[in-house]
Amino acid sequence: MTVRYPSPLRPGDRVGVTSPSSGVPDALSARLEVAVHDIRARGYEVVVGKCMDGSGHVSASAADRASELMSMLTDPTIRAIVPPWGGETAIDLIPLLDWDRLREAEPTWVIGFSDMSTLMTPLTLLTGTATLHGNNLMDTPYRVPEGLLSWLDIAAAPPGASFTQTPPGRHRTVGYDDYAAFPDVREYTLDTQGGWTRLDGTGDVDVEGRLIGGCVETLCNLAGTPCLDMPAFARDMAPDGLLLYVEVCDSDAFTVCRNLHGMRLAGFFEGANAILVGRTAAPDSRSLTQHEAVLDALGSLNVPIIADVECGHVPPYMPIVNGAYGRVVHAAGRSELTQTLR
Repeated sequence: MTVRYPSPLRPGDRVGVTSPSSGVPDALSARLEVAVHDIRARGYEVVVGKCMDGSGHVSASAADRASELMSMLTDPTIRAIVPPWGGETAIDLIPLLDWDRLREAEPTWVIGFSDMSTLMTPLTLLTGTATLHGNNLMDTPYRVPEGLLSWLDIAAAPPGASFTQTPPGRHRTVGYDDYAAFPDVREYTLDTQGGWTRLDGTGDVDVEGRLIGGCVETLCNLAGTPCLDMPAFARDMAPDGLLLYVEVCDSDAFTVCRNLHGMRLAGFFEGANAILVGRTAAPDSRSLTQHEAVLDALGSLNVPIIADVECGHVPPYMPIVNGAYGRVVHAAGRSELTQTLR
């Protein structure tokens, strides 16, 4: 089996906007309009779905959200789908999606992170379709720091393209931008210096493998189910091994440690050549830091573990294509992730 890559975005293509999890409150509708305008400015037609209500924790009923997502995924005129952001309970869509139909449908780019991992990672594992773990719609207007790419750049890359991203050396540690007061904010506040950190030891890392991963808090609930059969993916799609990445939103270190242990026991990290861990602002616990939690759970795998990668809830964002072939290099004065769409 080979990974199925969606066709690259071209001017005139349609981009679907829907909220498989949380919608957009009225107070933040101006930011939504700014983000939609920026996609249109790239030459794309934007189709905003009906499942966008932000008055509760989900945008609509599970049946309506699943129906709208399926409609967009199987519409050959919609070439990409991006949500405003993640949320909490996208897991309720899992039994409502027609996975057989999605295997047969022409691939469509699905973009997002956080709760979107609940849908995107199974979409790659169950259908072989590449998905794009990257900045959501509401983050799209931000100017991309040097060394990184936007999801729009990657989704428009030609078949077989190879691209390298490097950490900008700065990230945000304090607060969030107020989209209600400043809906057109475009500059990240990157207030702290810092690069990648090797957790498992010292020495240079230069490892290849097929990329797959997502958000720990959401994926841990699928571990051990057919939706997250990583051993099968490694066997069928990645005979040379995997580059697995995980990231945490806000769980404390004890919770992260338990979740990662459970994912390891369920086979999630089987076939890993290396593990990338997203930078997090989540709290440490008494006697256990976030870094120590990762080592406690995954250190016995005896593979390189590189933390503080820009693939999580701390801006800025390094988009990663689930299914792409990757090479990660971490050495003195050099950290980079190269992805090839093959």
